[in-house]
Amino acid sequence: MIYSMTGYGRCEIEENQRKVTVEMSAINHRYLDINMRMPKLLAHFEEDIRKIIKKKVARGKLDLNIYCYSMATEDIDIIVNENICKGYIEGFSKIAETFNIENDMKLSHLMQVNDLITIQKKSGDNDEVMATLTKALETALDELLVMRLREGEALKADILQKTEGLNKLIEAISSRSYLVVDEYKRKLEARIASLLENVSVDPGRIAAEVVLFADKCAVDEELTRLKSHIVQLVSILEEDGAVGRKLDFLMQEINREANTIGSKANDYTITKYVVSLKTEVEKIREQVQNIE
Repeated sequence: MIYSMTGYGRCEIEENQRKVTVEMSAINHRYLDINMRMPKLLAHFEEDIRKIIKKKVARGKLDLNIYCYSMATEDIDIIVNENICKGYIEGFSKIAETFNIENDMKLSHLMQVNDLITIQKKSGDNDEVMATLTKALETALDELLVMRLREGEALKADILQKTEGLNKLIEAISSRSYLVVDEYKRKLEARIASLLENVSVDPGRIAAEVVLFADKCAVDEELTRLKSHIVQLVSILEEDGAVGRKLDFLMQEINREANTIGSKANDYTITKYVVSLKTEVEKIREQVQNIE
């Protein structure tokens, strides 16, 4: 199966008085680059999160957002600043005594004092939190992979269709290459005849020149390698896992062979075929850049 590197996944799970939301989006990247944004209280889970992602994703720039809202009592610490509380009580009592007024201080008065009570969030039960987080993360990952697979299959179909065009161009170049030498021989004989009307020319010299030309512009080896590369391209598209780098390298080799044919052919028709060939190769290469 072929996977694209672009996709999106989201999951929200609420259990044990906690709500965990995971959102992730991925785009093309040469390697796996994971960018996380999450509450500090979950920071100690980062390495575990990376391990889960790496089991299912090999390449791509992945942006991960994790939100966690908890009402679980074990996730909250209520801290009373006893020194402030004691100071206010003593202050009220001193005022009442000094000015001979009734001390009607109540708890509600103390609750209005800044910094008297501080509520701090804790990571809570690590096992429970991680279990909920793992469920949300894996579900979001599965959704991401479904989208990646759907786009990957579309890329595969498009590339296979374009390889048919490559094969047709390769066959056209191959058929034309056999005619180039004969055409060169005819043009050479006609030119010599027009320049040296009454002078006989050794056929062996003409044959030697033709052989030299044929050797110089021969593209049989390049065509054979091109055909082999196309077969390999189709084969790789049937493999499972991350194949994007293999395909990218193979497209570089195909482009190199096309360039060599263009520089050796010495024929206008073949040059036109090579331009079309390189255009199709570049289109496939652009698609390959999206494959994991």
